[in-house]
Amino acid sequence: MEEMSADPGTASAAAQRALSDDRRLALVEQLRRRRDGADVRELGEALGLHPNTVRWHLGILAEAGLVESRSAGAHGPGRPRIVYTLSRGARRSGGDEHRLLAAVLAGVVAEAPDAEARSEVAGYAWGRHAVAVGAGGAAPGGDAVESVTALLEEQGFEPERDAGRPEIRMRRCPFHDLAEAHPEVVCAVHRGFVTGALSELGSDLVVSALDVFVEPDLCVLRLSRPPERA
Repeated sequence: MEEMSADPGTASAAAQRALSDDRRLALVEQLRRRRDGADVRELGEALGLHPNTVRWHLGILAEAGLVESRSAGAHGPGRPRIVYTLSRGARRSGGDEHRLLAAVLAGVVAEAPDAEARSEVAGYAWGRHAVAVGAGGAAPGGDAVESVTALLEEQGFEPERDAGRPEIRMRRCPFHDLAEAHPEVVCAVHRGFVTGALSELGSDLVVSALDVFVEPDLCVLRLSRPPERA
């Protein structure tokens, strides 16, 4: 199978279409975390999807060159266990697979009139999923802002929580170049990610604003509670 180009700008149309679905993004994220791979049953249990649904989405990802499979041998009678991993092409770009995914997502939606809204929805799903799988040690019941700060740390944002204000200061953007080129996509994904994570953590806080590059190495997430409806 032909591998995806390491250059996000030349990513195939098939890969862009494959990653436009939240469930396939979630499958890629699972495989990113499981360096030794996972089978259909394991992926289905992790994401709450039927095995047949998982197989169908894996097939699309494989056709796009993002996923590879191998036989892990049988543990008794029956079919051999098939293990899925990210392809070599999907693992490139300095080991930062999220950078590749963000670049492909930007390519999918940047030209759409609703690019910002679609990107925020995708980020929201990503944030909820990150909490659901326990990324960064996040789990409902604790300090939601602290948990989100840990999530952002794991993603490479070098966040600083301001205890005196409802905000998180991020000293590094792992997608700096892409954010400068497509802020309506990348920054919207980040807003959605934090709001989705907060929601999954049981918090009523949302991202009220994301001040982008207020300094060359600083973006500020401002949090608030939505006004109560009458």
